[in-house]
Amino acid sequence: MNPTIKQLSSRKSIRQFTGESVSNDDLELIFKTAQRCPTSINGQQISLVYTRNKETIKQIAQLCGGQEQVATADVFITIVVDFNRTIFAVEQAGEKHLIDQSAEGVLVGAVDAGIMLNAIQVSAEALGYGTTAIGAVRNNPKAMIKLLGLPAKTFPIVGTTIGIATKEAKEAPLKPRIPMESFAFENTYNDKKVKDGVLQYEKEMKKYREDHNMNYLQSYCQQTAHYYKNIYFRKIAENYKNQGFEFKD
Repeated sequence: MNPTIKQLSSRKSIRQFTGESVSNDDLELIFKTAQRCPTSINGQQISLVYTRNKETIKQIAQLCGGQEQVATADVFITIVVDFNRTIFAVEQAGEKHLIDQSAEGVLVGAVDAGIMLNAIQVSAEALGYGTTAIGAVRNNPKAMIKLLGLPAKTFPIVGTTIGIATKEAKEAPLKPRIPMESFAFENTYNDKKVKDGVLQYEKEMKKYREDHNMNYLQSYCQQTAHYYKNIYFRKIAENYKNQGFEFKD
């Protein structure tokens, strides 16, 4: 199998780390590699704020809801939507920056942040490290913004851990995914296949939990309901506005 496909096909979120260090050379290579990923109109409206300071990482873990997987990571990277950079660039051209005042601006930032997250994680995993995406950097945006010293027109949208996985974490089984026929559609979306796929996935996840003594896990529907029955990060719009974003479209 192609080594890149093999790596991507076997990826898993790593939540237990040994405490060993990520080398400085590897971290620099991860950043250099990730920086080559695409951004909308080559605006490069993403910045990274990373820390290896254990006390700072512990603070971030608390802001993310007390996540032990964050607290035990060797490196934590916050991916920041950075229109502060593009505003300055637009001003050099004698124009006024408006994309940050629109819903399209939110999408531009979110899409580019997602691409960057994947590039960081793939690069880190290719070097033998483990990672987990951390959306909970949005749990307390105001405090994260203060901790990271973020200026107006920037926003911490997602984070990732990097560390050396424990043996148990490496050997943990891969979780199943929804059926392929309910995921990839030729030409048009198929609503029936999507819903049939949910019901089939419920059964597969039940068997997965039983086979691996993980009955403490919720089912797919229960877990999704646990989060999506609420707006679980409630102050996003308020903190976006405090950072100078406004939706006028």
